[in-house]
Amino acid sequence: MNVVIALVIFIIGGIGGFFANRLLSSTSQEQRKLADQVNKSEAALDQYKLDVAEHLESSAKLLDQMNNTCQTAMKQMQESTQLLQKATTVEVEGMPFFSAETQQQLAQTATLRHQKRASEAAEAMTEAPLDYSGNPSGLFADQKQKVTTTV
Repeated sequence: MNVVIALVIFIIGGIGGFFANRLLSSTSQEQRKLADQVNKSEAALDQYKLDVAEHLESSAKLLDQMNNTCQTAMKQMQESTQLLQKATTVEVEGMPFFSAETQQQLAQTATLRHQKRASEAAEAMTEAPLDYSGNPSGLFADQKQKVTTTV
């Protein structure tokens, strides 16, 4: 009877072990799958960090190049402005548009004209405009015109 009991316990233990192995095997497979996913995610994260670092480094280099280019352009603009200012002052002082005699004659003519205008302005101020004076010109008269052509 001991052999039969041992055999039954052995069979029951084998069946229990089989199911336990299946149960533990499926959880271990899930754990392995999850571990693989974690490893893949960590590898992807590390690659992403490297890509971001490379991108930031290249952006910094491009910004530095742009800064250098802007500084060079500003220096060139400053030099061009200085050259232009030097050129315009030399031309204005060195080459007048009119000769000295012509400039003197123009100045005399301008003073004569200003004197004439001042006297004309004083005369014009003493009289009222024609439309408001005693003798209207008729430009603003409220009269109906006669129709000369009929259809």
